[in-house]
Amino acid sequence: MASMSFAQPFIKRAVASIPNPCVGISHLAQAVKGDTEVSLKGGGERGSNEEVKHIIEMAKRASLRREVLHTDFLTPPVLKDALMTIEKLADVKTIAQGGYPEAERCRLSVGHPEVLTTDPDIVAALSISGNFGFQPCSHGDFLGSILGTGIVRDKVGDILLQGEKGAHVLVVPDLVDFLTMSLEKVGNVPVTCKKMPLIALEYEPPRTKTFKTVEASMRIDSVASAGFKISRSKLAGLISDGDVRVNWVTVTKNNTTIRSGDLISVSGKGRLRIGEVNETKKGKFAVELIRFL
Repeated sequence: MASMSFAQPFIKRAVASIPNPCVGISHLAQAVKGDTEVSLKGGGERGSNEEVKHIIEMAKRASLRREVLHTDFLTPPVLKDALMTIEKLADVKTIAQGGYPEAERCRLSVGHPEVLTTDPDIVAALSISGNFGFQPCSHGDFLGSILGTGIVRDKVGDILLQGEKGAHVLVVPDLVDFLTMSLEKVGNVPVTCKKMPLIALEYEPPRTKTFKTVEASMRIDSVASAGFKISRSKLAGLISDGDVRVNWVTVTKNNTTIRSGDLISVSGKGRLRIGEVNETKKGKFAVELIRFL
C-alpha cells in the first residue's frame, strides 16, 4: 500500500511559497460512481475554497491510483467543507486525525476504501517543558517560537497549554527531530522539547459559562455584543477590522444572521457558542449563549 503526504515542505523557503472531535473520524463516500463534480457554494473564503479544491483533486487521484495521501493540518472550516464535498465522490474513504478527541486542527487522509483500512500514523506529539512559573507564556508565545524556527503553520496542530509546566504540541511526525534540536526558548524561558506518546497528552474539556439573552433579531451584532458584553458599535468596529469570525470564517457584515450551533470568535475576546434558540410570544428571540472561559 502506498502512503504519501501530499503537502508543502515544512521549512519556509526564501522563494518557495499548501468543533468537532476528529481522532478516528472515518467517512466512506456513497455517491454514484462517476459523480466527481465539485460544488463549493456558500460562505467560504476564497483561500479556503482553493484549499478544498486541492484536497478534492488529491482524493480523486488517491482513489484512482489505489494509494493513500495526507494533507497537512487543516482548519475546522476547511476540514468540514472537504468532507462534505468528498461525499459527492465514489470510492473515496477519509480519516481525520488531530491527535486527541477534542482537536480542532486535523490532518485528513484520503484513499480508496480497499487501501485505507487503518488509521495512518500521521500525527505526533511533543512536550515543551520549562519553568514558566514566573513568566507565563500564551498560546501565541508557543506558536510564535515554533514558527520562529522556520516551520510553516500548516505543519503544526493544536497547542495544549500545561500552565507552569509548558505545553503539549501536535505536529507532523517529520518535524519531531527538527524541533527537539531547534526549539530552545519560548519567550525568554529556556525549554526542553521531547517526543511524547499521544496517549499521554493532557487536555481538559474547555471551561464554559452559560447564560441567556433576549434579542429582537439573530443578527451577529446584536447577539454577539450581548455574549461578549460589549456595545454593538464596538462589535461593528471589530467586524470592520476583520476580527470577527463565525465557524472560523471571517464576517464582513453587521447583519449576518447566526443560528443555533454557530461558533463566534472575536480577536482578543474569546469564543462564544450559540445554544438553544426559542422565539418568545412577542416575536423576539431567547438565545442561550455558551461563553468559553
